[in-house]
Amino acid sequence: MKAEKLTGVVGVIGCGAMGMGIAQVAAAAGHRVKLFDARAGAADKARESIGGVFKMLVEKRRMSEADYLSAQARLEVTSCLDQFADAILVVEAIIEDLDAKRSLLMELETVVGRDCILASNTSSLSITAIGAKLAAPWRMVGMHFFNPVPVMALVEVVSGAATDRRVAELVYATAAAWGKSPVHAKSTPGFIVNRIARPYYSEALRLLNEQASDPATIDAIMREAGGFRMGPLELMDFIGHDVNYAVTRGVFEGLYYDPRFSPSLVQQELVLAGFLGRKSGRGFFHYGVDAMPPQPHTEAPLPLPECMTVFADIPLAQALAQRLCSTNLIIAPADTVAVDNALFTAGAACIYRSDGRSATQRAHDNGIPNTVLIDLVFDVNKATRLAVTCADQCAPEAFGSAVALLQSAGFAVSRIDDVPGMVVMRTVAMLANEAADTVNQGVCTAEAADLAMQKGANYPCGPLAWAEAIGLDQVVGVLVNLGRAYGEDRYRISPLLLRKVAGAGAFI
Repeated sequence: MKAEKLTGVVGVIGCGAMGMGIAQVAAAAGHRVKLFDARAGAADKARESIGGVFKMLVEKRRMSEADYLSAQARLEVTSCLDQFADAILVVEAIIEDLDAKRSLLMELETVVGRDCILASNTSSLSITAIGAKLAAPWRMVGMHFFNPVPVMALVEVVSGAATDRRVAELVYATAAAWGKSPVHAKSTPGFIVNRIARPYYSEALRLLNEQASDPATIDAIMREAGGFRMGPLELMDFIGHDVNYAVTRGVFEGLYYDPRFSPSLVQQELVLAGFLGRKSGRGFFHYGVDAMPPQPHTEAPLPLPECMTVFADIPLAQALAQRLCSTNLIIAPADTVAVDNALFTAGAACIYRSDGRSATQRAHDNGIPNTVLIDLVFDVNKATRLAVTCADQCAPEAFGSAVALLQSAGFAVSRIDDVPGMVVMRTVAMLANEAADTVNQGVCTAEAADLAMQKGANYPCGPLAWAEAIGLDQVVGVLVNLGRAYGEDRYRISPLLLRKVAGAGAFI
């Protein structure tokens, strides 16, 4: 039987952006909320700011005047921890420092009742470690909200080794009652989102390090072909490279230096230089009034070749063919065997979707020098850009024919250097692999992993559902080929992913 939601007084300690957001959500949901901050006047300022948000919601007709007045009345400022004695839940949102959190919660434990749940909004510290010195560690739980709290739906409900299951269920039910999308997680480095998301950043950083393309083009490919809301490089600029680099190092060290999470020298150099992103005025991109956003590389328009063939038995080829507007297009008979799952031919070029091999390696393996690869797209009907690459052996005229074919389908075409796995394909394969390993290690369920990445990171699709849409066997093939190309344990395959392929099973 599911636990009932908590009712009663909610305490919030720490009145920065996260604390204010938590207090706003709790008050709007009907709780009496007590605010405390050790900084003089910070709690009063937070209450005033939250009131301003409520007023704005009234003006936008997203909140009634009566609801605003009652929610504002439920917000109280406290001057000392003793005033939390009647709280049923206290959420701390102070600095990310283990000793500071422990000290606060140990003091708080002497004030609140035995049934009061103590929660930490930590994004990276171990819930087990935070609660280890409490007299009743069973009531310690993580409530990891995402910024901005009122907007972002996800709450990771994190259980430490000592957390009572009913405590986690009560917090889960309460977060759901607050209009959030909660997921259960085990206290491990990065929890769910900050762990599974590492490849989104690290693969982009590796592409830069290998000079596959420039930052603006990589980001455009991830947005316009991959369907992500922000490209990985602009997102790191937005987060702050000091913060993002610290999280990566924390997960890397916390998981005993697993090479899958190795930090990037590219990002380290930015941090050392003080190029932290938007907040410093410079990261991968320049910011400021006079800063001009760089444009992605796009191939110039080319004339269509006289001869083009689409292999109709391949679903992706069919979807692409529907976008083509050409009388020169020949649909191959259904029983035609395409070499190595080719999608099209255009002039002398043979066009494939990336399978993790470089185009040069694939041309060598197939004996087809004019090999051209296209990257993965999330939705071929909505994508506006495609990444392409070609083998070193490919003739310029053949590559041009392939580009012209894709342009005729309405795509902006961005050429990248011939790196294994290209951009979107390698990133999605790695995201799915990490999600599978997170599930395999009992951090969360497959459903929670996908929900967390959609609600907490705004991904267009959960990585496990996306992998199933691609084909789990094909995702494994991409990872195998990446592993062969790099010879690194970074690309080792999750045992659970291999098991699903061998058993013809599914995650979702």
